[in-house]
Amino acid sequence: MTDTLYAPAGTPTTFTRPVDVNAYTSVVEMFEETNERFADQVAFTNFGQTLTYSEVDEKSRAVAAYLQTTLGLKKGDRVAIMVPNILAFPVVMFGILRAGLVQVNVNPLYTPRELKHQLNDADTNTIFVFSGSTDTLAEIIGETSIVNVIVANTGDASGAELPSPTTHEMFAEKYSVNDVIAHGAHLSFSAPDIRPADLIYLQYTGGTTGLSKGAALSHGNLIANLMQFEAAMDGVMQERGEIIITALPLYHIFALMVNCLTFYRFGARNVLITNPRDMPGFVAELKKWKFSVITGVNTLLNGLLHTPGFDQLDFNKYKFAMGGGSAIQRAISDKWKQVTGHHIIEGYGLSETSPVLTVNPFDSTEFSETVGQALPQTEIRLLDAEDNEVERGQAGELCARGPQIMQGYWRRPEATAAAMTADGFFRTGDVAIMDKHNNFKIVDRKKDMLLVSGFNVYPAEVEAVIAEVSGVVEVAVAGTSDERTGEAVKAFVVRNSEDVTPDRIREYCSKALAAYKVPKHVEFLDELPKSTVGKILRRELRDHS
Repeated sequence: MTDTLYAPAGTPTTFTRPVDVNAYTSVVEMFEETNERFADQVAFTNFGQTLTYSEVDEKSRAVAAYLQTTLGLKKGDRVAIMVPNILAFPVVMFGILRAGLVQVNVNPLYTPRELKHQLNDADTNTIFVFSGSTDTLAEIIGETSIVNVIVANTGDASGAELPSPTTHEMFAEKYSVNDVIAHGAHLSFSAPDIRPADLIYLQYTGGTTGLSKGAALSHGNLIANLMQFEAAMDGVMQERGEIIITALPLYHIFALMVNCLTFYRFGARNVLITNPRDMPGFVAELKKWKFSVITGVNTLLNGLLHTPGFDQLDFNKYKFAMGGGSAIQRAISDKWKQVTGHHIIEGYGLSETSPVLTVNPFDSTEFSETVGQALPQTEIRLLDAEDNEVERGQAGELCARGPQIMQGYWRRPEATAAAMTADGFFRTGDVAIMDKHNNFKIVDRKKDMLLVSGFNVYPAEVEAVIAEVSGVVEVAVAGTSDERTGEAVKAFVVRNSEDVTPDRIREYCSKALAAYKVPKHVEFLDELPKSTVGKILRRELRDHS
């Protein structure tokens, strides 16, 4: 990023509202301006506790002062945060950013191996860790350069004592986030000069294909994507009074940019859901709010639809649900509309793109089965194996260029070079087509594509058809070896009715799909393997098959 306006030619889109991606020099500048405007508004809610914008401002400044003065961290140093959706997360995050540090987002459910790799790769000596994750840290801390450990308990930063998992004895005497806030409140703080090109997050990605890589995102990247996304919403959101439900983890870039940063600018109330896997508890929490917006992946939204009481919620103030991370299936969106009155708005992006590249119009009345159109100032090309642009309607790898594209993979110049075309487009690894309305349809991940008798089969297409079968709760498709066809299609199905049989699934598919796409094998499971974000892990199913 530079300090000048990034203005590419762009890809045809209906999102025409002007966008100044340099409206702020940093996320911190935006944050501090917002705190002044909405000082007395509630910013975050969790477990019945609240933080106003002024309280987030005050407490995050204390965290920043502690990191800068007591720990002696300097602008550009990396700080890991391994914390779920509790009030400590935004307070700590904004403290890290205000000190000019780079936040390393860490999944609290990581295994010791995954955690060790990420901490060492990021080259950090400081971590904020949830009490429930301290056993994992204790197992590998001696193999890392971590010196400073601050424990985040469930009620920290809220002013309330809430039940929290036991902290490993190794860290029992370490400072908590509450301690840091109390100590930092009496320390001086010198605000660093933060520019658009300075890094804000290391967002690790790609762990399913080997050791994960850190996508290096800058303040300019996040401000640009925030402004692009806001332009696409174009008047849908009002300042003050909006309530957004955040069940996706804040350590994931989707929730971090869309739920947290975007809606912070509107003075919205952000309801943090710590454990969305407890669906009855999740719905019980939703009953307390006349919410405007909810985000989620297909499995999360589907899970809500199958939870008693969800269809009885008050949707009078509801505006939209945004789905991402994996394809939203028509059957799910149709049922969602029956309950809420609106289809799910689907968008698309990656960790490397801050994350949003495309989205459907927010006033959509129909489900397009696409991920919509390119955001303003975003260029998208669909390329073949020789990097030639394919014709409209043909499948090609989606490659993107714009101000939201990462600076590169952290300390991996070769991986960065491999991910970019000669003219600076990022290779997403996703196969897509563009229709006559300039909408993009993600066909599938390149690595998930099956080759059946020489024909390409994209799992998402088959999954969408099977999901329409009454009694199917969830479905995932993967390939299995076959002597005759090379690969064969195998469907893994979660059902709530014994009427769902392999023959019934195959019969239904044969009416909608070419013969080579119809599942040769069907296996019923009690549940599908998922990531902590809720994405179905096809790789594990391939291994299983």
